Amino acid sequence: MVGLKPSDTPPTQGVKFLSAGTAACIADLFTFPLDTAKVRLQIQGEKVAAEAARNIRYKGVFGTITTMVKTEGPKSLYNGLVAGLQRQMSFASIRIGLYDTVKQLYTGGKDNAGIGIRILAGCTTGAMAVSIAQPTDVVKVRFQAQLNLKGVERRYKGTLQAYRQIFNQEGLRGLWKGTLPNITRNALVNCTELVTYDIIKEAILNHKLLTDNLPCHFVSAFGAGFCTTVIASPVDVVKTRYMNSPPGQYTSALNCAWTMLTKEGPTAFYKGFVPSFLRLGSWNVVMFVSYEQLKRAMMMSKQSIEIAT
Repeated sequence: MVGLKPSDTPPTQGVKFLSAGTAACIADLFTFPLDTAKVRLQIQGEKVAAEAARNIRYKGVFGTITTMVKTEGPKSLYNGLVAGLQRQMSFASIRIGLYDTVKQLYTGGKDNAGIGIRILAGCTTGAMAVSIAQPTDVVKVRFQAQLNLKGVERRYKGTLQAYRQIFNQEGLRGLWKGTLPNITRNALVNCTELVTYDIIKEAILNHKLLTDNLPCHFVSAFGAGFCTTVIASPVDVVKTRYMNSPPGQYTSALNCAWTMLTKEGPTAFYKGFVPSFLRLGSWNVVMFVSYEQLKRAMMMSKQSIEIAT
């Protein structure tokens, strides 16, 4: 083991899980205001949201952030952060941490996986993660959507209280509301995000444009963020609106999508695109760079302990 580099030994499953969850939480801390702005723009136009907001209008990502700070205070940008961090620890650790393992499972242990196998692995881990972490996403979105204005009753006052209230009023179905569109959305996101990151990074390394270090991770993550936003935005808008809707507003996610199309037109599916891209692009950069560095640091620590003992 003496003189062994971190890259010589593949990281264990536990290292991947912990690295992915921690890196995703770090990324959320940096990009959460953009995610909140995206949610506000996505629900703008809904009857319930319009009645609560009255004369408040959101225009663009930075206009939305400025308006929220002026009308609700800076803390409003981090509404739902606790649920967001809970989501990332349970969600990202599965969808990202298990990706390589599932990819190898589908290839029978071979290193060179085709694009079809990579897409299948991304869909699998994305669906698995949503199935487990959906309640945290529901609570996060509802907190981000609620207004902190005088005279407007807050829907939820605390994270644990939100879980209890949703369960008491809507049952388990309420906590897993929007699971189907979320699985669809995250299958698309996970596939595009991980597969494009994989492909871009592989191409950069194969053509010797960069070494396997921070600049390479940065470029790969940024490209993955843009591709993911373009493909996943329509499903993301439907998912956000459906999860935030009160009981009875929509009969299903498809009904939500149809209502948006008929009442607001096709452009409604790309509401919040700029904050989505800014958020996904920056989130991918912070997450993947942190993930790669955390994996290396953990492997080095593990090897140091093994050498010492």
